[in-house]
Parts: sequence; structure tokens; C-alpha cells
Amino acid sequence: MDLRRYFRKMREVEAELTEQYPMVVSLETPDGGKPGLVSEVAREVAAKMIVEGKAALATETERDAYRKAQANSKAAAQKAELARRLQVAIVADPELHASLSPRKAGKPTDE
Repeated sequence: MDLRRYFRKMREVEAELTEQYPMVVSLETPDGGKPGLVSEVAREVAAKMIVEGKAALATETERDAYRKAQANSKAAAQKAELARRLQVAIVADPELHASLSPRKAGKPTDE
């Protein structure tokens, strides 16, 4: 492979990319690359992947689907974190449990 032509092609592709972090869709490659995975990468990495035939620029529908999936994942992670915090807060506070239990009449407390 001619290195001058390779790097000239990389500069051309990189100049065509308008976003700082474009989204690319992976292509099937002989070395085991999985097709159809959307990734948000740096402009230089996107240009390299496109020139090497490992990825193509994502379409608008693929970008929207990727962003929607990321938003859903983030919401699920936040919900799981909130549930984890609430469970720990309730279980880990023995003083609250002791203050809510009724005191038996006539028995001294150990306060």
C-alpha cells in the first residue's frame, strides 16, 4: 500500500467529517468485525476506520436509534442506582428502627 495515498485519503475523509465526534457503523471484516454496531468516535479514528473499510458513516436513523438506546440505558442505570441507595438507606439505619418500635411499659431502656 502506498503510504502517501493512504494518508492523503485519511486527510480527505477527515476534512469531510463535520462533527468533532462522528458516529460510525461497523462493517463485517475478514478478521471478525461485527457489522451494524454504532459507535461515537473521534474524527481521526472515524477517518481511519472508513479508509480501512472497517466502518461507514452512520445514517440519521442509526444515529437517532443509538442516542435513544443510550438514553434508555442511562435512565435504567439511574433507576437502579436510586433503588440501591434507597435499600441501603433503609436497612443501614438501626437507630430509626429502634425509635419506631413501641417501648414496653415498665421496662427501662438502655439509653
